[in-house]
Amino acid sequence: MEFANIAVTSAKVDNKEGLAINYDLYTPISGGNKEFPVIIFLHGFKGFKDWGPFPDACEELARAGFCVLAINFSHNGIGDGKTEYKRLDLFEENTLSSDLEDVKAVIDALQAEKITSAHASLNTDEMGIIGHSRGGHTAVAAAVEFEAIHCIVTWAAVADYLNRITDREKKDWEEKGYTEYQNSRTNQMMKVNKTFYDDLSQNADKLIALRVAKYLTIPSLFIHGREDETVPQTDAEQLHIACTAKENELRFIANAGHTFGGAHPFEDDHFPKEFDELLDYTTSWFRQHLRG
Repeated sequence: MEFANIAVTSAKVDNKEGLAINYDLYTPISGGNKEFPVIIFLHGFKGFKDWGPFPDACEELARAGFCVLAINFSHNGIGDGKTEYKRLDLFEENTLSSDLEDVKAVIDALQAEKITSAHASLNTDEMGIIGHSRGGHTAVAAAVEFEAIHCIVTWAAVADYLNRITDREKKDWEEKGYTEYQNSRTNQMMKVNKTFYDDLSQNADKLIALRVAKYLTIPSLFIHGREDETVPQTDAEQLHIACTAKENELRFIANAGHTFGGAHPFEDDHFPKEFDELLDYTTSWFRQHLRG
């Protein structure tokens, strides 16, 4: 069933450190008592919930009959804005453990009815999760860690974040205590402290997607672009092979790069062909496996 009208509620919840997790909740507008399954959407490294076509994709999923909670990780550097990095002090302290804790915080808030909508009832007993790139890596860890998650789709997910750490980054962390990344959109230099690497190394058996994928028992769909210039398609293959879930599929999208044709800002009337295919696969998967 498609819903012509949707509502978007923007607010925030605090994580255990008292830092804000800003979110947008996309819901169908329903006049009945029907409950809609919740899907949590996770952005990637140097990403944010309002990047490119992500908001439009969340709207389409809501039209398909889901409540979609798109979050900004507390340490993603955006702060209280939408697209500009105003809290690089927080970005500097980001870790994969803090991202995972943020997912726990929003699950807890959903189940405690601290996140609600005036337009639809939320079914929080069986939730889905989507993650793009590093967010896909975290989504796998979250799906294993939190029993409320019953279905997962990853978009261009990283399989093993430790394998992405370069010799330059390690040298920077050892010599300076931080490394830096240039944001190609804003030209800002974005620091990441050595605590990121220490956390990843010390908690690898809990955080690394490829290590925990063998414990995935829920329906799992791994989607990747054939022409991904950032994360090789072999990452999706590795996750698919490691996953032991009965419903476990791998989908490749021809001619698609890391963002499946999407760019920021996104002002087109229609999704790029590759992104449209990505969304079709995602919607079909949740309709099949997340009925609420």
